[in-house]
Amino acid sequence: MRIGYKTAAVVVVSSAIATAVFFGSLKNGNAQSATRYLPEYTADGQLLLPKNFHEWVYLGSPLTPNALNGGMAGFPEFHNVYIEPGSYAIYKKTGEFPEGTIFFKELQLTLPGQNPDGSRTEPSGRGYFPGPFNGADVTVKDSKRFADTNGWGYFNFNHHEPKAAMAKVKAKEECAFCHIAYAKKDEVWTQFYPLLDKLDSK
Repeated sequence: MRIGYKTAAVVVVSSAIATAVFFGSLKNGNAQSATRYLPEYTADGQLLLPKNFHEWVYLGSPLTPNALNGGMAGFPEFHNVYIEPGSYAIYKKTGEFPEGTIFFKELQLTLPGQNPDGSRTEPSGRGYFPGPFNGADVTVKDSKRFADTNGWGYFNFNHHEPKAAMAKVKAKEECAFCHIAYAKKDEVWTQFYPLLDKLDSK
């Protein structure tokens, strides 16, 4: 099949433009890294469970087990914490969490303990090992929507599985007060997450 001169010229120009866009995106960071997943809300202000959070940037998994806290730990699970990738990219450049930043904390129980301190012995040694998932907490930065809690909203999507599809914002005395009093930077526990803390210390 023959292609006319004008058609061939259009194809060449289009290919050149596509190539320029492709290499430009590589130079400036690919399109996916520049695209942010922002919070989604229902009409009455409930936060929808964020999508694909397991593909986000993993920050760490603090653990305060019951056995080391008199059987009454406030947060006995592993806290597997993720940050939305686009927000993390901005934080790396600016040192500040942008509006719309989402932290996803998936709760994960420890396997049953075999020793008085709640630890157990596995092939790798004695310690605490991840068990079933147990719901999730989510934190969102929105200075206008959550002005009463220093610009961050705190949501719980159940302390069991499956996770709830949506959640109402928590009152200040339930979550925010502790972040305000003790978190290292902008109500975020950066002291527990080296990926964030090392950037803040530069």
